[in-house]
Amino acid sequence: MLGIRLENVTKRFDNVLALDRINLEIDAGEFFFLLGPSGCGKTTLLRILAGFEQPESGRVLFDERDVTAVPPHERNTGMVFQNYALWPHMTVWKNVEYGLTMRNMPQHERDQKVKRALEMVQMSGYARRSPNQLSGGQQQRVALARALVIEPDVVLLDEPLSNLDARLRLEMREQLLDLQRTLDVTMIYVTHDQKEALAMGERIAVMQMGKVAQIGTPRDVYRQPLTRFVADFIGEINLISGEIKSVESGVVAATDVGDMLGQAGYEGIQVGDRVLCAIRPEAIGFLLDESGAVDNVISGHVQRAIYLGEVEQFFVELASGDQVKLIKYDATMQHVQPGDEVRLGFSQVVMLRDEAEDRDEAV
Repeated sequence: MLGIRLENVTKRFDNVLALDRINLEIDAGEFFFLLGPSGCGKTTLLRILAGFEQPESGRVLFDERDVTAVPPHERNTGMVFQNYALWPHMTVWKNVEYGLTMRNMPQHERDQKVKRALEMVQMSGYARRSPNQLSGGQQQRVALARALVIEPDVVLLDEPLSNLDARLRLEMREQLLDLQRTLDVTMIYVTHDQKEALAMGERIAVMQMGKVAQIGTPRDVYRQPLTRFVADFIGEINLISGEIKSVESGVVAATDVGDMLGQAGYEGIQVGDRVLCAIRPEAIGFLLDESGAVDNVISGHVQRAIYLGEVEQFFVELASGDQVKLIKYDATMQHVQPGDEVRLGFSQVVMLRDEAEDRDEAV
């Protein structure tokens, strides 16, 4: 188990800047997620950690050991690939044993380690089968056993659940979490699935165009996004344009639907800044009576409602013409119908920098 530090790691592929001066610290024993859309650089970063790619500049340190130029087989990392990359001509046992064979480990030690690795992923009864005789979930567990059998300091997972169906993904999430807790090993997991990262990660680095846009716990990243990209990419968000009018006793923005009180989403926020007031759908509620103190009250009319069983979604048009989406989890008690005039209470408002305004000023 070890900690990892990346210092100004940059990587290009021809004219494409895949990673742009990445600085990142991952604690020993942490379950850390690299989250972002396709092409953001997360898999490239994982391959640099594994030693399969070399950075153009910068350093990779395992604890205080500089491994930037160290080849993959000398880093003691285990990697689980998206397509599992199992040898089709080998049995499950031989696939798991392969890394130990390459290390010239004595046969009796190999046998003990392979047996233990297959037990950890509940695949002991499949040792003599070939990969094409296994389901997707079973192949994923074999790939995980192969990564764990060498007793790595770091386990690297490149979207390992993306090829599984939804139900099996949920099962494998729990198994991975249990394994990580049992082994107490550093794991770095690449995904584009926001729910996967929120449900499993201790911390998340959200990546955008080769840079780290935000690092934090799942709760912090979801509830306090630093940029519009992070707010948009993780979950759903309502955005209302405004201008900061006060920062003295709470941050207040003037909008087309009235003043809105919230919290600063970036450092150095000041009066006159153009901002986007970001509100999650579940942070908006119907005010059906006059009781209770609510900071932000806005009127509108319900355009449509979508019943989804355990939840109901409502789309409300405000006087400004903006449309907001809200979610009610107690759908059985809801009496609001499309066409109704309603009052809404907004909470957990985060003021984000209006990046479109920044671009206009730069031009």
